[in-house]
Amino acid sequence: MAQDLQPGSIIIPDWHQCAESKDFFSRILYKKKRKQFGLLESPAMAPQAAVDTVQYKVFLSGKNGVGKTSLAARLAGLRIPSMHYETTGIETIVLYWPVKLRESGRVLFFRLQLWDCGENALRRFDHLLPSCKEQVDAVLFLFSFTDRTSFDDLPNQIARWSGPSDRVVKMVVGTKFDLFMHSDVTQREVRQFQETQGLPVLCTGGEVSDGLGDVANFLNGLAERLWHQDCMAATLDRRPTQCREGALI
Repeated sequence: MAQDLQPGSIIIPDWHQCAESKDFFSRILYKKKRKQFGLLESPAMAPQAAVDTVQYKVFLSGKNGVGKTSLAARLAGLRIPSMHYETTGIETIVLYWPVKLRESGRVLFFRLQLWDCGENALRRFDHLLPSCKEQVDAVLFLFSFTDRTSFDDLPNQIARWSGPSDRVVKMVVGTKFDLFMHSDVTQREVRQFQETQGLPVLCTGGEVSDGLGDVANFLNGLAERLWHQDCMAATLDRRPTQCREGALI
């Protein structure tokens, strides 16, 4: 099961710090800052260094104000909004992240399309949730350490995405972790929740740097679980050993 996956067992976690990775990460950076990619754009590699790209749809779920838009901006290297505003519809952000598989030594570009939709909009317009669920590969369930109700609402958020043939990667993200002086949720409660639900819990917060270190652990962990889920699905479906063949672009 994906929740039993040991971090770093599939993807080399500190590869972004190795000299070997410099050429790959230079394709997603400009003047030490992350490049912004449109829906039809991708990192340009030299023909002799071309690598496969796998694409995934990731939905951010959570109450209004927990930081879904800020998390998407953080992961994509965008400026985090200084003021909160409610997402009125669906907003998407595309980011690329290169990884190296531990066993084969193969390098892949992960293309992650982050979907962010306001909670009130989901309640008001019935067609939005089915659109968000369509061909989704992962769901990040967000709560804020400064909002107790958002933590208590997690079971409802998770139940909304449960299904009989569920192959969606699920992870929980605690935002505003840096505001520990104002925390309404204890570390003990987070550990208990993680043990009960069997889902990994990641924590984010603080300022965003121009480097990769503040998002590398998060994106590597997400990429690892997505790749593992595809390999498990390929095994169950008795497909060829090539994982995620249909998603190579």
